[in-house]
Amino acid sequence: MHMPTNHADDKAAQADREQLAAVRVAVDEVDEQIGSVSGRRERLIRIAGTLKADSAEVRAPGRVERVIEHVRATAEKKDIDVELVEKTYRATIDAFITLELEVYKSSS
Repeated sequence: MHMPTNHADDKAAQADREQLAAVRVAVDEVDEQIGSVSGRRERLIRIAGTLKADSAEVRAPGRVERVIEHVRATAEKKDIDVELVEKTYRATIDAFITLELEVYKSSS
């Protein structure tokens, strides 16, 4: 049995596929930028890890909260989802603290 085709729906579906492909390219570009910035942050954290006096200074919960406060304020000014930014930064900071603790332990 042959189903009739609605050409308007076909065109809309094709347009959606094309738009999705373009969005994916843009997301890939953003991911590359995030990777570059993460690499820079990693280099800085590796330096910081050699300069800390103890592991408590690496964990620095007060500093973490100041960073979170700053990125939340920045997100709010730019009309970006503040909760998403905070969740992302908390995960990022947690991963970098783990790295910094490793650097600290190996350098002390």
